[in-house]
Amino acid sequence: MFRRLPDHNAETIRFTFDGAPLAARRGDTVAAALLANGIATCRATPAKGTARGPYCLMGVCFECLVTIDGTGNRQGCLVALEEGMRIETQAGARRAVAP
Repeated sequence: MFRRLPDHNAETIRFTFDGAPLAARRGDTVAAALLANGIATCRATPAKGTARGPYCLMGVCFECLVTIDGTGNRQGCLVALEEGMRIETQAGARRAVAP
């Protein structure tokens, strides 16, 4: 479903997803990096725990919610991947955190 075009000049950056070390291209969004690594599921719905993954890739559907560096409810399709990011599956609803 998701296939990359070759780019021999792309810079590789490293991150983790649920503790597993992965690599992607600089300039990828979190959602694109997950898809490029064969990961199609990044959250579970609050009501039934149904698996969900990136869908629209433009910030409209909220299916790509993940936890990034400890902060939940982040739209993976709108966040640029950075070196060393810790990305985790988001399970269910997240609580609002007071500032």
